[in-house]
Amino acid sequence: MKSSAVAGTEWQSVCEFDELLPYGGVCAWLDGRQIAIFRVEESVYAIDNYDPASGSNVLARGIVGDIGGELVVTSPLYKQHFSLITGRCVEDPDRQVAVYPARVVAGHIWVRSEPVRQRRAPGKRRLVVIGNGMAGMRTVEELLTLAPNSYDITVFGAEPHGNYNRILLSPVLCGEKRVEDIVLHSLEWYERNGITLYADDPIVAIDRRRRIVRSRSGVEVRYDRLLLATGSNPLMPPIPGNTLPGVVSFRDLQDVSAMIAAAGRYRKATVIGGGLLGLEAANGLLRQGMQVTVVHIVDTLMERQLDSLAAGLLRNELRERGIAFRMPARTTAIIGSERATALQFDDDSTLPTDLVVMAAGIRPNIGLAQQSGLRCERGVLVDDTMQTYDPAIYAVGECVQHRNSTYGLVAPLWEQARVCATHLAEIGVTRYRGSLVSTQLKVTGIDVFSAGDFIGNARSESLVLRDAKRGVYKRLIIEDNKVRGAVLYGDTADGPWYFELMTQAKDVGAMRDKLIFGAAFAETSQ
Repeated sequence: MKSSAVAGTEWQSVCEFDELLPYGGVCAWLDGRQIAIFRVEESVYAIDNYDPASGSNVLARGIVGDIGGELVVTSPLYKQHFSLITGRCVEDPDRQVAVYPARVVAGHIWVRSEPVRQRRAPGKRRLVVIGNGMAGMRTVEELLTLAPNSYDITVFGAEPHGNYNRILLSPVLCGEKRVEDIVLHSLEWYERNGITLYADDPIVAIDRRRRIVRSRSGVEVRYDRLLLATGSNPLMPPIPGNTLPGVVSFRDLQDVSAMIAAAGRYRKATVIGGGLLGLEAANGLLRQGMQVTVVHIVDTLMERQLDSLAAGLLRNELRERGIAFRMPARTTAIIGSERATALQFDDDSTLPTDLVVMAAGIRPNIGLAQQSGLRCERGVLVDDTMQTYDPAIYAVGECVQHRNSTYGLVAPLWEQARVCATHLAEIGVTRYRGSLVSTQLKVTGIDVFSAGDFIGNARSESLVLRDAKRGVYKRLIIEDNKVRGAVLYGDTADGPWYFELMTQAKDVGAMRDKLIFGAAFAETSQ
């Protein structure tokens, strides 16, 4: 392909961005080098076209894919995989290809013919991670893959153990899984990877001028880069009695242990909050043998994810299982002297209880960031590289606010971690542009899926299927021949397909009449 240099720079124009198909590659001849250029969604990558395994210039014809979250191209000859970000060969690290800076400007792909050189200060730099949860540790995992020798890593966590899968707390409460089953990183993993872990010792102060953090126990550690992954705190409604014994949240293993212990001694439990987390807590306590009542401030369960019809089906099924409901109801006080014994409502009625679980939502944990002077709104403000307003500090996970949005589900956290790791490794070309999220309820035997805009507007239309005998309800929101939202109850098998149609903004006009019946019918009938 022809190229043209821009006067005074090393960047050269290769082709128009739209000429390169998504996930496709092309070879360009730049300054005597054959360079393979690939398009992945809205980003471009450039590596040597030369395959060191076969001795042929063929990588531009390879298939682009994803291995463990790392973008790679597969050689069309011997099938080795080469990272588009680092150039390393996944199967044989001794075989590496050069990586070149690439970008899109004014609709054109520009590449610089001088290979990327990773900047390394004398000795390892120091990375401190505040928060030992899923988002922070996923970032560390990605970083160890991209640049395993670039940092001395120190992690501070508030809990007295390694990282675990917080999503699986509900199965632990139900008795379907053990604590050991949800551990993601054992204490041995940190030692094996040369990571210093201070468990049960959260950071209490950040000195940004001196680049030092101080923990609760007084440990001080210097950093070159700091990663904030402080997660979120449970939202505790400011009502009298919310600090009494017998009042717990549902956020960590300590909460689950307290709930299981209470189930062994007491009979009645009340969950305040009819959202996703509250219903999973209610189901778990029911499985532990308690009499459970869910108190919700509005008359629709999971109102942020479900329409009224799906919420009604869910409520009926949970009621049949033995869960009682008090909704709409506003709790004004938790009654008790030495322990919670009842709830009082705004109509002066009461509800006897032995255990109160607060599941009214979460709030980004930004106290430490605010104390250190970082810019925050609802969360810690970050740009598309996950960098805060302090260039030495990055942030990921539930504590983050990106483009006015905060996230509490795992998929966006994984995307943030991947982007953040590439920039910590100083090979970053990717950007985080926000996430479309989907929700599934983790209650055994009840299938619920929700994604996107499930309400619609004046310009949208709804496709609805309801099969009362099978207990199935589906609703799709269509606008401009694109799926904008979906609510599925009873049959969620096509949830991932609808979600893919949403994320890809695919035109579904040709299959509109069959869309509600799912992928198997809609795609084969075209």
